[in-house]
Amino acid sequence: MSEYLNTLFFGIYPYIALVVLILGSIIRYDHEPYSWRAGSSQLLRRKQLVWGSVLFHVGVIVIFFGHLVGLLTPIQIFDALGISHGAKQLLAIIAGGIAGVMAIIGATMLVHRRLFDARVRANSSTSDTLIIILLWLQLLLGLATIPISMQHLDGHEMVKFMSWAQGIFTFDFSASSYVIDASIFFKLHLVLGLTILLIFPFTRLVHMLSVPVRYFWRPGYQVVRVRNSRNSSAKSKMEAN
Repeated sequence: MSEYLNTLFFGIYPYIALVVLILGSIIRYDHEPYSWRAGSSQLLRRKQLVWGSVLFHVGVIVIFFGHLVGLLTPIQIFDALGISHGAKQLLAIIAGGIAGVMAIIGATMLVHRRLFDARVRANSSTSDTLIIILLWLQLLLGLATIPISMQHLDGHEMVKFMSWAQGIFTFDFSASSYVIDASIFFKLHLVLGLTILLIFPFTRLVHMLSVPVRYFWRPGYQVVRVRNSRNSSAKSKMEAN
């Protein structure tokens, strides 16, 4: 039974989550483009939003790219660069730990603001509240894996998750077996992460896919509407009279 559940959650569920993520995002962008936004509430309790948002976003960005590079970079590349598995795991613990603490402090401020400020709560949808709580739980689970990783500084644990992640993208049907003996905290972290990907297209998180890259090569000038001089003169005369 345990092998069946392991295959279901770590061999089949990842593909379900990725397919829904890709197709759901495309369909939403095509059919509901005006819903493709973050839904800012910055006019309400702005100071707490700014601090919470900065800490949360900086921490999450570091964690995201750390996971992306750490899990999907072929193991052979690290070996060729002379980076040992132990050194890589220690770096992940330190950098991920600092970023994780920043992110969960920011997320805690955002959760508190959304749940305990009556005006913010009234302007929040159920999905807004759900996704920030799920992200807070995901950060907590991620931090909970650090003490376990500290017990395996040889990097063996890291290699297991690298093999699993790369196995999913290379359609290795034995990928789920790489994490079968992983700690329950790691498994919960993976499952919740996949669940966040699954519901991603139906939440405000889609704004992450709309990074304003064009900002960097936009024209250096602005088009400004000039007021009609005749109307301006007439208005000035009326005000003078």
